[in-house]
Amino acid sequence: MSDNTKIEWTDATWNIVTGCDVTSPGCKNCYAMKLAGTRLRNHPSRAGLTRPTAAGPVWTGEVRFNDQWLDQPFRWTQPRMIFVCAHGDLFHESVRDEWIDKVFAVMARARQHTYQVLTKRADRMREYLSHPVRHGRMLAASHEIGWAGMEWCQWPLPNVWLGVSVEDQKRADERIPALLKCPAAVRWISAEPLLGPIDLTCIEIDEMLTPTTRGRISALSTDDENRYFQAPHALDWVVVGGESGSRARPMHPDWARSLRDQCAEACVPFLFKQWGEWAPGSNWPDDIAIPSGELCNFDNPLLDDAGSVWRVGKKAAGRLLDGRTHDEFPEMG
Repeated sequence: MSDNTKIEWTDATWNIVTGCDVTSPGCKNCYAMKLAGTRLRNHPSRAGLTRPTAAGPVWTGEVRFNDQWLDQPFRWTQPRMIFVCAHGDLFHESVRDEWIDKVFAVMARARQHTYQVLTKRADRMREYLSHPVRHGRMLAASHEIGWAGMEWCQWPLPNVWLGVSVEDQKRADERIPALLKCPAAVRWISAEPLLGPIDLTCIEIDEMLTPTTRGRISALSTDDENRYFQAPHALDWVVVGGESGSRARPMHPDWARSLRDQCAEACVPFLFKQWGEWAPGSNWPDDIAIPSGELCNFDNPLLDDAGSVWRVGKKAAGRLLDGRTHDEFPEMG
C-alpha cells in the first residue's frame, strides 16, 4: 500500500490482493516478486508467497486477500489515480469471484478516485466482467460489507480503467482481443517491460465486439470481403517502458518508437514511462558523453549504432524518447 508512489502513471497503489505466479516472459524479473521474497518477506501480506531459488525469489502461486486494506480508498479523501493490485493480479486464477466483487463494490462507492486495473489474465477478466449478473453481485457485495444504497451506479463503472500487460507480439495477440470484449469506460495496455516489437495494426478484432467499444474503432480495410478492425483505434491509452533492475533485458529503441507512431496515427494517448536499465546514446544531449557501461547491439554494429543501447541505470537513462517526454493520459469524464 503506497500513497505518492514513484510509478509515473499513477498516484497511489492499493494492494488488496498480493501474490501471483510466473505466467509469461514479462514476469521473469517482477519487482513485486523480488520484494515479496526479500524486504517484505516477513510482512503478513507477503509472508510465504515466494520460495527461494538460485535466480532469486519466485512466486508460489498462492494469493492473499488483504481485507484489512479494503477500505483504504475511503481514507484517501483527495481524488487520486489508484493502481489496483500492483503486487498481484486481481484476475489471477486463485482470486475468488467474491473478493473481486468486493473490490468493485469499493471502486463504485469511493467514486472520487480513478482506478487503474492491469492484468495478464485477460480471459478471466473478460469472463468475470461479462457475467450477466455481475452488476447485481457487486451490489450484493456492497450490502454484505454494509454499504447499502448503491443501485445508482453505472455499469461499467466510469472510474475504472481496465488494462492488460503485453510484453511482445504473442502476448498482444492473445490479450488485447479479450480486453476489447470487456465492458469498460477505458481500455489500455502496458507494454512494460517491452521485450519485442508489437504491431497493433495486425491484431484482427472480431467485428461483433464493436457495440461494446467506446466508438473509436473504425473500419480501416478497403476490402469489403475481408473487413476487419484495427486494435490501435479501439484502445484508449498505451503505456510503454523498458525493464529496470540488475537482470533487466534491453529494449530496442525502435520498438518504443513504433508504438509511439502507431498511437499518433490512431490519435491514442501515449505515455513513455522509462527506458529502464538500458538506453540509446541518442538519449543524451550532444554535449554530454555517452556513459560508459555494458553495450548491447541489436543491429549490425558495422553499419550504425541505431540499435545500440548502453547499460547506464534507470536514473541516467531517464524518460526522453527522441528528446521528448510523452505523458499523455485518456480524457477524464
